[in-house]
Amino acid sequence: MTHAHDRIRTLPLWQGDIDISPLAGGLSNEGYVVEDRQSGTKTEKYVVRLGDDIPVHHVSRDNERMASMAAHAAGFAPELCHAGDGVLVFRFIDGKTYAIADVVANTPQIIALMKRFHTEMPHHVSGPGRLFWVFHIIRDYARTLRKAGSRFTEQLDDFLSCSAMCEAAQPALNLVYGHSDLLPANFLHDGNRLWLIDYEYAAFSSPLFDLANLASNALFTPEQDAAMLKAYFGATPDHDLMNALSAMKCASLLREAMWSMVSEHHLKAPGVDYAAYSDEILENFRKERARHNATYA
Repeated sequence: MTHAHDRIRTLPLWQGDIDISPLAGGLSNEGYVVEDRQSGTKTEKYVVRLGDDIPVHHVSRDNERMASMAAHAAGFAPELCHAGDGVLVFRFIDGKTYAIADVVANTPQIIALMKRFHTEMPHHVSGPGRLFWVFHIIRDYARTLRKAGSRFTEQLDDFLSCSAMCEAAQPALNLVYGHSDLLPANFLHDGNRLWLIDYEYAAFSSPLFDLANLASNALFTPEQDAAMLKAYFGATPDHDLMNALSAMKCASLLREAMWSMVSEHHLKAPGVDYAAYSDEILENFRKERARHNATYA
């Protein structure tokens, strides 16, 4: 932490003395809130994220920088005030960080935001057209876990079989620009409007991944799934679309569990127990898979 504070103090955007405090909650980055005491009584607040590229997770900080700037230009994200080697500094949003209950209570507003995000972001992103295809990521994670001698190695063939089934259930849909990491805590409400933060995994994707990712992270019921799909597509979902979403929810949870399994070998973040997180999300995946098999298999 001392090294991080020293690194933050050397950034070129501060106008006065600064106070630094840790920001809890990150699974792969170090986060800090910085108060910059400028002339007179004026104080500006910022969020500083420290993190390098993470090749095993397909994370490029240059892509995150571009996506963050695009999301701000499109009106979804706070301003990116500084980008350097392994550091991003954002304007601080004073608001409520969502939990699962908040996502459930505000699903119509979130779906409206996601529809706009999917259609408006392609007009603001630039550079290479990165793709987030969850089934490729699962296959790549399996290779990484085998090489690492993961404690889950004997289960990888079963994971891949499930993933292939989920991929086969996906319909042909136009690509959208997706956020790809819709944890409840990535939504903030400042009392007037909703913000979407953290663009590590932003890329072109199926719209069903963001919807399934949102639903699986917020523990939606099948009834809530159907209401979400109706709000997004404008019509009551048929059996095939419900099947596709249910399969994508399984894939979303499997990818998150395997993300943590890989992180057990490759990441260290203050206060994060990756082994416990792997077990927690894997259990959620197993429950979702059982529900899917009971309904659609």
